[in-house]
Amino acid sequence: MNEVQGPTPTGTSRPYRSLAEALRAHRIDPVNHEFIGAIVDAADVTSLIDRGRYIEALRRGDRAALHIGRTYTNGFTEDEVITVGSTRLRLQPSEGRAPYFYVTHPSEYAAAAPTRTGTRKRASAPRTPAAPRERAPQPVEERDYGVCDVCFMVRTPSGGCGCD
Repeated sequence: MNEVQGPTPTGTSRPYRSLAEALRAHRIDPVNHEFIGAIVDAADVTSLIDRGRYIEALRRGDRAALHIGRTYTNGFTEDEVITVGSTRLRLQPSEGRAPYFYVTHPSEYAAAAPTRTGTRKRASAPRTPAAPRERAPQPVEERDYGVCDVCFMVRTPSGGCGCD
């Protein structure tokens, strides 16, 4: 996960009134809204600020702010335990914010999983291009074109022989 760090672009640092407003403004997949809400509650977030590429979630105390992007939430420490529902989140080391860890949002896993539709489809093997079939050699029918009366050679299909 590469999160580009740098100064906040001018004019994009505005506070959000609610998490729902922030998630809508950043066009974060609605599948992730409940998940992110649980993280924000568990992480004791006090305010949300627009930072252009991500939502900055400020927390109580001296803990680092969380960066909420479209597919991740970054800014956890190694010893933090974040539980959503009854599942303990698996934190992964951040590449863009060195001492911190991040978690991937559920929509990233849903893209890899097959979706079910209302129609039933018959399971079949995946189609692969047909390999050219090897044909068995056809038996060659031997024809008799006759024998030359002069040189006694077998005649060719055109009727010639060695003495022509």
